[in-house]
Amino acid sequence: MSIAENRRARYDYHIEEQFEAGVVLSGWEIKAVRAGQVQLTDGYVMIKNGELFLIGCRINALRSASTHVTPEADRTKKLLMHKAEIKRLIGKIEQRGFTLVPLNLHYKGSYVKADIALAKGKDKSDKRDTIKEREGKREVERAMKERSR
Repeated sequence: MSIAENRRARYDYHIEEQFEAGVVLSGWEIKAVRAGQVQLTDGYVMIKNGELFLIGCRINALRSASTHVTPEADRTKKLLMHKAEIKRLIGKIEQRGFTLVPLNLHYKGSYVKADIALAKGKDKSDKRDTIKEREGKREVERAMKERSR
């Protein structure tokens, strides 16, 4: 079940590979995630000292949050992956100019997981091609729908 989707990532980047990583969240963040208070649009993944961090993912605190906790909406969240996978990602990012972007947050059992992608940025012409393809598919679907009536 999907919690939040980063639709902008598929428009701005060519997705090469996808990975699933666990997200380290505190108690108030879990409650806010379950209430749907998450935005992934401006998020990106950074590697520091062999660890993955999700930066720019906004989790807005609930009004009923505890008074002894000071919620920070743009807190950097740690991502959990196997060390061998992280080393492989580091190699690909350094060699070929790839970047890591979050695609979505979802539940896996009782845990919150993030799908992250190894991606390469698109040019303006590539973005225009994506828009043309999408519009072409819509026109075909409309024509099929009209014909079936």
